[in-house]
Amino acid sequence: MKRIRKMLSLVLVLALTAVLLSACGGNNSSSGGNSGSGGEDGGEKSAADYKIVLILPGEVNDQGWNASNYAGLLTCNEELGTNMEYVENVQSADFESTFREYCERGYDIIMAAGSQFDEAASTVAASYPNTRFMIVNGANAELENLSPLFPKEYEASYLAAIVAGSITETGKFAMIGGESNQAMENLMAVYGKTAVEIAKERGISDAAYNLAYANSWSDIALGKQMGESMIDEGADVVFAYANELGLGTIDAAISKGVYVVGYSSDQTVIDPNVVVASIDFDFSTMYKWAIESYLNGELAGGTLHEVGIAEDIFVPIYTDNISQDVKDRVDAAIEEYKAGGVDLTALFDE
Repeated sequence: MKRIRKMLSLVLVLALTAVLLSACGGNNSSSGGNSGSGGEDGGEKSAADYKIVLILPGEVNDQGWNASNYAGLLTCNEELGTNMEYVENVQSADFESTFREYCERGYDIIMAAGSQFDEAASTVAASYPNTRFMIVNGANAELENLSPLFPKEYEASYLAAIVAGSITETGKFAMIGGESNQAMENLMAVYGKTAVEIAKERGISDAAYNLAYANSWSDIALGKQMGESMIDEGADVVFAYANELGLGTIDAAISKGVYVVGYSSDQTVIDPNVVVASIDFDFSTMYKWAIESYLNGELAGGTLHEVGIAEDIFVPIYTDNISQDVKDRVDAAIEEYKAGGVDLTALFDE
């Protein structure tokens, strides 16, 4: 009888030990990484299993920067099978708290659209090494869980400038940016200098550009006011990179009867007689490449990933108001650039 009791005691001890070990093992899951394991069945994760969110500074229907990034999200969900979520209109005061919220909730990937998120991402990433941060237009890759995606926007503004310089009659170019940062200054320098050079080649000797920063991305009324002021000073081609504020500058061009070369999305749909061409950012291609590379364990951390003309990310779109000669000129510039015949960085302001 004593022997039976000893055996029962041993069985109970072993059973209790197994339960305790199982409970301890339940806290062994990570909040991120891309090892490809950790699905509900203990096998490989599917794309839908990864928790991914996109943080946007504006609205998805701004017909500009935010819309372009949102299009990338839709492509990933449709073609890769992800369940990427998004949060729009996140203000600068909330950058860090928003990042921390999703890190605490165990998200594998946090994407954010804009260089303005770079500093906050770097600060938060240090405390959450298992969450991968992908900042579009970011530049900081000092940590292993930072993988900024950098569209070389100055290459897109180069193509826009070729159109602008080819269609202007006055040689006066209006240029409006949401706010000044290095990437913005570079793309504006390339645009302005290229447009002026082409206008002068066409015989407009006094060609010049007028550049101003709004220090706002969303004030539509301010955008219209700035656009009207520059048009009144002689500008007949408007170029803006400023999210919702840019819609105001297009409204100004519509009311004043001058041209716009759209930027970052297909803005010709707003008014094809005014926005006569646009350089669309094909972020669908970029997002799909980035997320797919991560899921396959191939997206390097601590690395700045640059894309541009060579990857066919920037797509010119034309209305019937653009001649075949102008289209051919843009195509030739793309081929020359891909062949290494142009150094746009030489146009950056020092």
